[in-house]
Amino acid sequence: MKSKNKIFKIAAFSLVMFGAASCDVLDKSQQNLVFVGDTDYTLTENMIQPLIGAYAEFQSRGWEQYPLIAVRGDDVNAGGLGDQPQFADTDIFIYTVDYWMYNSVWQGIYGDVLNMHSAMEEIAKYREFAPNPALADQYIAEIKVLRGFLMLQLSRVWGNIFIPEASDPSNFLVMSLSTKDEVMQHISDQMDEAIPLLANQRPNQRVDVTGGVTRHTALAVKALANLELKNYQQVADATSQIISSNLFTLEPDYYELFKIPGKLNNENLLELQYTDLGQGSGPSTGYLFDFFGPQAWVPAVAGSGGGWGFWEPSMKYIKFMLDRGEQERLLTSVIFTNRGINAIKADPNYATLPAWISNTTPDGDVFSDYPRAMFASGKHYLPSNQLTPGRTGYGTNKNFICIRYAEVLLMHAEALTRGASSSAMTADAAVNLVRDRVGMGPLSGVTAQQVMDEKYAELAMEWGTRYYDLIRLGEYAPLSYDGRTFDPGKIFLPYPQAQRDQLAVLREAGSSN
Repeated sequence: MKSKNKIFKIAAFSLVMFGAASCDVLDKSQQNLVFVGDTDYTLTENMIQPLIGAYAEFQSRGWEQYPLIAVRGDDVNAGGLGDQPQFADTDIFIYTVDYWMYNSVWQGIYGDVLNMHSAMEEIAKYREFAPNPALADQYIAEIKVLRGFLMLQLSRVWGNIFIPEASDPSNFLVMSLSTKDEVMQHISDQMDEAIPLLANQRPNQRVDVTGGVTRHTALAVKALANLELKNYQQVADATSQIISSNLFTLEPDYYELFKIPGKLNNENLLELQYTDLGQGSGPSTGYLFDFFGPQAWVPAVAGSGGGWGFWEPSMKYIKFMLDRGEQERLLTSVIFTNRGINAIKADPNYATLPAWISNTTPDGDVFSDYPRAMFASGKHYLPSNQLTPGRTGYGTNKNFICIRYAEVLLMHAEALTRGASSSAMTADAAVNLVRDRVGMGPLSGVTAQQVMDEKYAELAMEWGTRYYDLIRLGEYAPLSYDGRTFDPGKIFLPYPQAQRDQLAVLREAGSSN
């Protein structure tokens, strides 16, 4: 069977930019698509190609997507004095509806979601002729999980959103908005469909698609969606299956987890994978970590590039960690400048700091003072001595972790402290596994608040977890800090003006979202 003049929308690591939810998608440029002419669906050895294309879409995160998703918690601040003042405004809950970043994130993620639908549709055509239809079902299930993670982020940011059911972008013209709860339930249901079709492995155990989605990735996405719904028993059930698999362990070295040794780690359930192929020049795929890097530094490996300075851990987070007696997690999560150290000491309560707090990292990189920030994120830092010789770009060859086992353990513990039950592991045991890894003493009779404090310490600057936890629980007071004032009307970003201009349903929703 052949499909005549098929447009195959899965060029590896090329972003197909739909004007999602706009009339522009009806006239999408052919230069961004791969024209393959006839597609012979009886050649089922090619069935994996749409799957690889879907993974390529997932890896191709625009640099602006993660910062917008993650900037509004009390764990992180936008770097100041830059050419993105509206990004800094977003951090303090002042929203500009026509800011380019809002539209780019909406458009980019929805474009990827539509391309994932296209890939699933292609695989379904191969399935008719496949000697092993179950393999086609597995591929489609993998893509559902990738799509589910992206839809989760969209709904966390905007609340009520569209739920595409096919690749045709013109459907946006007639779709209605689904509530955030409906989106999360949809994601959970999609994961239920996917889970039995996926491999019972860690992602790093797969040999066909290294680091690809497995059953446990889907269970983790299901847990995240049900956490948003406050369906705590569902969270406990999903996390219990992951825990009981005995497949996942915490990386003993928290510091190295976020660096080259952490790539495809036994702790990771989902990560954005990048590589420079171990070569000092030539092809390389990666996230633009420059966004997080320092404007001024003296790297241990001379010539290594710095960054833009648009991202910094908050002073509030640093003091929270100092009050807890944290060392390994604070040293990993925060990179200090001398200006930042002096700013901490200006508070009489912190006039004397531990000797290990320095503007020199454990790998010998010196972070000099620079105008946009006083601190940098250690979780988005790759030591210059871990760069492949010949590579100079900040963070080149570093992966970007999306979901890890520590988060699964803490979701499990939270669910149990909020009334759920499980025979897989107690809340105390789950929390203490996470604490023991970083040299923190055990807790007994752990409370829900202690779990939330542990999540704050463990997951700071990771996918906005802190912000979305506080929003879910209605605990808004912590978000009003350092001159910020938060109110519940600021929970979601406004729909991008470029999308409102095209779709009446978004105009009607207006600023009420």
